[in-house]
Amino acid sequence: MISIAVVDDERTARRMTARILRQAGYLVETFASGNSFLEKMSVDPFDIVFLDLRLPDKNGFDILTHIKATHRDTEVIIVTANCSIDNAVEATKEGAFHYLAKPCRSHDLRLMADRASEKIRLHRENVHLKSQIGESAIIPGFIGNSRAMKAIFETIAKVAQVNCNVLLEAETGTGKQLTARAIHELGGNSKAPFVYFNCGGFAEDLICSELFGHEKGAFTGAVSRKIGLLESAAGGTVLLDEIGEMPLSMQVKLLHVLQERRILRVGGTRPVDLNIRIIAATNKDLKELVRQGKFREDLYYRLNVVTIRLPRLKERKEDIPLLIYHFIAKANKAFSKQVRGVTSQTLHLLLNYSFPGNVRELENIIQHAVALTEAGKLTPEDLPPRLRELHTPAEWTDKELLSLAEVEKRYITRVLVKTGYNIKAAGHILKMPRTTLWRKMKKYGLKKGATISR
Repeated sequence: MISIAVVDDERTARRMTARILRQAGYLVETFASGNSFLEKMSVDPFDIVFLDLRLPDKNGFDILTHIKATHRDTEVIIVTANCSIDNAVEATKEGAFHYLAKPCRSHDLRLMADRASEKIRLHRENVHLKSQIGESAIIPGFIGNSRAMKAIFETIAKVAQVNCNVLLEAETGTGKQLTARAIHELGGNSKAPFVYFNCGGFAEDLICSELFGHEKGAFTGAVSRKIGLLESAAGGTVLLDEIGEMPLSMQVKLLHVLQERRILRVGGTRPVDLNIRIIAATNKDLKELVRQGKFREDLYYRLNVVTIRLPRLKERKEDIPLLIYHFIAKANKAFSKQVRGVTSQTLHLLLNYSFPGNVRELENIIQHAVALTEAGKLTPEDLPPRLRELHTPAEWTDKELLSLAEVEKRYITRVLVKTGYNIKAAGHILKMPRTTLWRKMKKYGLKKGATISR
């Protein structure tokens, strides 16, 4: 629970403030002097302080300075008489969260406490996420505390200790290369080479030459011996990505390599022994390809000693806040920015997005937003257009087209509801004078208890 200190030498104001905040669900303690407050603050710090600048024993500015120096996460709200508003504004420049002019209205006290609480909550959440990122980095390069990812971590840790072939089944952007590298680095061959090869990126004859190498004169242009990728990975790991794209004739040759653990360079006559781990990755259903006759069943079972199925991002949504924080930190470093996090609306949008491109797409989205934002936190307006469209208010996406007057009525109603029909607060948000707001309310028949029509 958020703890609040009310520091005010006026007994009536002190008691009234405490009563209102307690009714709002806060834990409140009151102090009539600065010294008594500071004594308690030194042993049991408060989350929020409502501080009167004029106290009999201590200057309010000195107390503010002391709080921000010793308890920088505590939020201070200055409470002062109208004649001292200039001092209150100056106090906000010195680190105060905001200020209120006496006499304070119930709504204003609750609203200020709620806003300060939200800031504290977001700060604590960021600190927690940062610690979770450290805790979740059990496997090199991975971020995640979801049940799905913990199961993947356990499998990676186990299979890394056994020099067996591994089949990774995963959509694009889920971390196939990260997984393969983690298996390699956690195993006993971490100092040996890690070699990546995309089976769908070459013609058949080039695949053979790239994987197996060739002897001088094996074909036109072979002016010297070339060591193939499989041979160059001696003692290490080879990741064969998009294995489902490999031509059937090459599948036969790869099967022979897996069975014999040796290769024959193109144009060569002397076999070369291999000591490598093969990790094959695919975003296709190999079983279905086997059924269709497009992938060899015997090769499938040779590769499939252990299968790891990486979850899609939408299957591990609880990891999205961790990933967002991680990618913001990376983007801040790359772009020399100081973005602190995301707004609640932005987080809601990202949590409800399907992410067809998985983690890779999320990183791209965050990079885009951090690069373009001018704010301290990422807002929906910082996101790419395809996500911003999802932020369109529901009442504007109805099938019927609304008149401008109806849109205005609905928006004013929404603001009034959010502010508890506080005319001053609503007018401030709407950038509308009180008299104009009253006139609009009368025009649209708005009164407390009204709801937003759909």
